[in-house]
This record gives sequence, structure tokens and C-alpha cells, in this order.
Amino acid sequence: MNRLRQAVQANGGKTLLGAAVYFYDPIFLEICGHLGYQAIWIEMEHGHITFAEAADLCRMAAGSGMLTMIRIPDVRRENVLKGAECGADILDVPMIETTDQMQALREYARFAPAGNRGFFSVSRAVDYGIADNIVARQRRVNSDLCLMAQIETSTALARVDELAAVPDIDVFIGPADLAASLGVPTETSHPSVQAAAVRIVKAARANNKGIATACAPNEFAFWLGLGIDLLFCANDVLCLKRAAATLLADARQILKSTAGKFTPVEGEREA
Repeated sequence: MNRLRQAVQANGGKTLLGAAVYFYDPIFLEICGHLGYQAIWIEMEHGHITFAEAADLCRMAAGSGMLTMIRIPDVRRENVLKGAECGADILDVPMIETTDQMQALREYARFAPAGNRGFFSVSRAVDYGIADNIVARQRRVNSDLCLMAQIETSTALARVDELAAVPDIDVFIGPADLAASLGVPTETSHPSVQAAAVRIVKAARANNKGIATACAPNEFAFWLGLGIDLLFCANDVLCLKRAAATLLADARQILKSTAGKFTPVEGEREA
């Protein structure tokens, strides 16, 4: 049972709630831990986080009791290996459209005999080789590490039954890219996008796959209603924007309501 399934089980079968980290900010990650977020998404597709920084964020999140997911850019061997060696709980790959891509992910992320992952016995993923039996530790990593393929294009949607049937790889649904691919960019609540989501969830559950996604607050009810396993409901940039905009609006409103009412204190009057 991989770590995502273990965490969902420990959560009473309820959806886990997570936050995404788009830039290297240990303070934001630690705040999320104090607030009660259960998972951290470390972004390496669009963001500029390095593998060294990703490994550090995994350490911090683990110390705060949060599940960790690294999204690497693609299934190239170098990216899969380096992402896996960071010791994340979930390794996620975007824009998956073929079973060959999924097989490559398994091949590079799983140690023999399940795959052909390079034998490196001193990474964080295998406790730096401190274990008495390194082969036993590698096999535990094989069962613990959750691999996720992002289904987020019309091409992948057309092949969803085939993709969902690939063993040992769970599913991440990408609503934003899916909406764009279906011809309704930014309209992640569009009926066609939601119908596609339902179809993907159905295919994933038919194959006993874990399911994750990320969405805006107005779509929480839809996704939680589908009974997914992991929902990323916030990110560092969104939190900064929302808080900054709210505080600025509050200050502007007060400034507007007090216009002409301010009386300088003694000593501030002009001579």
C-alpha cells in the first residue's frame, strides 16, 4: 500500500487537503503544517525549485507530518530518478497521454525487479543507506512511493480507460489544462470539463486507483463530492494575492470613509 493510500486510510477514508508550493519558501510550508494542511505539492514543472530545494522541502514537510508530492516536468530518466531520490511520498508527472509514458515512469522509479531504477544506496529515499538490508529497503520504497500520472488533455481523455488500467500508477486530474484542451480555457467549471472529470474518476475507481486534483474554492464542493483522495485547495501565490488584495481593499475602504475627518495631532500641524 503506497503512502497516499496509507494516509487516506489513517484519515478515516476522507479526502486529504493539501497546499502547493510554487517557490522555495520554508516559512509558508511550516505555516501550512501549523494550520493543519495534510499534504504539500512541490512544483517543478512551471516553478524554479531545484531538486536540492525539493529535497529540503520534503524534509521540512515530513517533520511537520505532511505528505509530500513532487511534480517533475516529464518522464525522462534523469527527472524521475532525481525526483524519487528526494524521498517524496508522491511523484507526479504532467501531460501523460500514452501508456508508454506511464511504463517509463514505473521503469525509472521502481527498483528491480519491479523496474529498472538505478541502484543508488545513499539517497534520502533509502535513509542514506543506513538500513541493515538495502535491498529490503529498496523494495519497501517500491511499495511506499506513489506514482501519479496527470490526465489533462482531450487525447488522454479519449484513452482514459486504457491509461487507468496501467498497474501501479494513480491518477491526478488537471482541470485547467483539461479545460484548455477541451476548448474552454479557464472554464474549469464548464459542463464538458466536469463531465470529463466524472469519466476519469469512474475509470480510475474501476481500476482501484488513487485520485488527486487541485481546484479553485468555488469548485471544492464538486471535487469533494466525487470522493477523491487528495485535493490541493491552496497555493503560496494564491494565498499571497488574496491576503494582499483583502488587506489593501480594507485599508482603502477605511481611507475613503475617513476622508476629510482626520484631525492632525498637536505637533503635526503645519507652521
